[in-house]
Amino acid sequence: MTIAIIAHNGKKPEMVMFLNEFRDILHAKHIKLVATGTTGAKTEEAGFEVEKLLSGPLGGDAQIASRLAEGKIDMVIFFRDPLDKHPHEPDIFMLMRLCDVHNIPLATNPATARLLMKAI
Repeated sequence: MTIAIIAHNGKKPEMVMFLNEFRDILHAKHIKLVATGTTGAKTEEAGFEVEKLLSGPLGGDAQIASRLAEGKIDMVIFFRDPLDKHPHEPDIFMLMRLCDVHNIPLATNPATARLLMKAI
């Protein structure tokens, strides 16, 4: 199983805390993590193995969306900051739309992400 992880700047520490909470499941199930650049760097610093793509604003969201459309992503965990503006908003909406088109589970907050992880 491959899970894409993305977190806006203010949510990156929350993403690392979330991954630490589910570290045992991620390792036991041999889950592969793919992340946008900075989220991936923070994840690596926390001791996780992760494939890093470009930073979100530089095309990382689009790279994940492309893999999702190719059937290479099984789940997306995207801790969004809905109270901030993001210059790459069209890429974000495209990614979310493709999750719906391809029936890919998408969590945009920790509560939903926990439910998805418990279902694994």
